[in-house]
Amino acid sequence: MGGFCALLCAGLLLAACSRGGGAGQDGLYGADIGGAAYGNALELTDHHGEPRSLADFRGKVVALFFGYTHCPDVCPTTLGDLAGAVRLLGERRGEVQVLFVTLDPERDTREVLAQYVPAFDPGFLGLYGNAEVTAQVARDFGVYHQKQASGGRAGYTLDHSAGVYVFDRKGKLRLYFNHGQKSREMAHDFTRLL
Repeated sequence: MGGFCALLCAGLLLAACSRGGGAGQDGLYGADIGGAAYGNALELTDHHGEPRSLADFRGKVVALFFGYTHCPDVCPTTLGDLAGAVRLLGERRGEVQVLFVTLDPERDTREVLAQYVPAFDPGFLGLYGNAEVTAQVARDFGVYHQKQASGGRAGYTLDHSAGVYVFDRKGKLRLYFNHGQKSREMAHDFTRLL
């Protein structure tokens, strides 16, 4: 699995770096991963207690991000950037669904997700499963995550992949945003997919 993650991350990094910070020849800022043979399904529960799958959001562009609520930097930054991108869409904001999948089901209960995720945008949904389901979904998407002991009150942190998967209205995986992708660039790509 480690080899797959390293290969996936290297490929995505190369695709992103080759753009030189601007839109690619396809006019998109995100890395084109349309044809990838992974990340085509998930079945989890949302922070309202409703079972959810990717098929529930057909007709919308979906931005899927994996993280955890105790994350000190990457997760809140990425969710903040996604919230900024959605705001830039104006009246079309309801046509994009942001999904935050926790990699820490031990601490990220439905109640915790219900407070954390909508704080960035009321339309965002937090998704969770038990440890086994979470591990399977992470494998399906090639998402790296590893628990690290910490001396802080939380007891541990998680090292994890930090990109955003983007699906088009038909539910097809199309783009990957690296951590640090600007809100305006994400909004541009969302609009192109709409």
